[in-house]
Amino acid sequence: MASPELSIIIPVLNEGANIEPLCDRVTPVLDRASSNWEIVFVDDGSSDDTLARIRARNQRDPRIGAVSLSRNFGKEIALAAGLDHAQGRAVVIMDADLQHPPEMIETFVQYWREGYVMVYGQRTDRTDETRLKRNFARLFYRLFQQFGEVPLPEGAGDFRLIDRRGVEVLRTLGERARFSKGLYAWIGFKSIGVPFVIEDRQHGATKWSFRKLFRFAFDGITSFSTVPLRVWTYLGLLISVASIATALYFLLRTLLFGTDLPGFPSLIVSVMFFSGVQLMSLGIIGEYVGRIFAEVKRRPLYVVAERVGHADEAGDMLARNSRSVRRA
Repeated sequence: MASPELSIIIPVLNEGANIEPLCDRVTPVLDRASSNWEIVFVDDGSSDDTLARIRARNQRDPRIGAVSLSRNFGKEIALAAGLDHAQGRAVVIMDADLQHPPEMIETFVQYWREGYVMVYGQRTDRTDETRLKRNFARLFYRLFQQFGEVPLPEGAGDFRLIDRRGVEVLRTLGERARFSKGLYAWIGFKSIGVPFVIEDRQHGATKWSFRKLFRFAFDGITSFSTVPLRVWTYLGLLISVASIATALYFLLRTLLFGTDLPGFPSLIVSVMFFSGVQLMSLGIIGEYVGRIFAEVKRRPLYVVAERVGHADEAGDMLARNSRSVRRA
């Protein structure tokens, strides 16, 4: 089978109800955008009938295939699996809930044919989110712009087109604690943003809780910055200077006015404060050490349980490369 011009990567987790409406809406767009295309679903350990619905769709249209992972590895790893198995000269990443309008793919392809390596969708509003989530997102982008290694366009997410040159570079990045948005910016290349309005979710509920979003943001900061480590260096220096100044103050006071009765509350407060500072600094160091531990083990990013359709051919080729993926 000849390599397709355009590949669509769609990570899915318990999205069975969205498979049919998604395919019905995406395939006409792909037919207009390219004469040779494929869809690669990445089933990230779904417990519903997601994979069964993809198999049924593959029987009707062999251009639709899937890679089923042996368990839930997380969306970032599912995206890496999709990039490994997609064979197109250009690869589009989108969500399965139809919040990413498929009609934007035609615009992406148009910019790609004009020479852009990366064409990303850029959200123009967040009115569908709570005020807390909007403020959190705004704070994250500001922190990343200030302390990250590379600039991160605000509102840019996973909905994007990547040329084969960019895909091959991304495939060489085998880090475990993945923050794809940062990786897309890190590889560089000629890029352009396309504004879009996010649509309502068709079926099901979002898998991103506030706790998961906070963890994801923390992974992003720590993956592209060592500022959290340097903060404790500066804080330790500041506390040391303050302690020396305090010691000199009490020395002079004792020499001038004599010794006061030591205050028990102030002693307890001081001990608790410095203990908290030490524990927090150790926690930050532990986060980085934990990432080092995960990296040096060199485990595969994911394990493939099953492939559906032409994704099996991509898997055979992948197994012959240096970055192989084990099949359960």
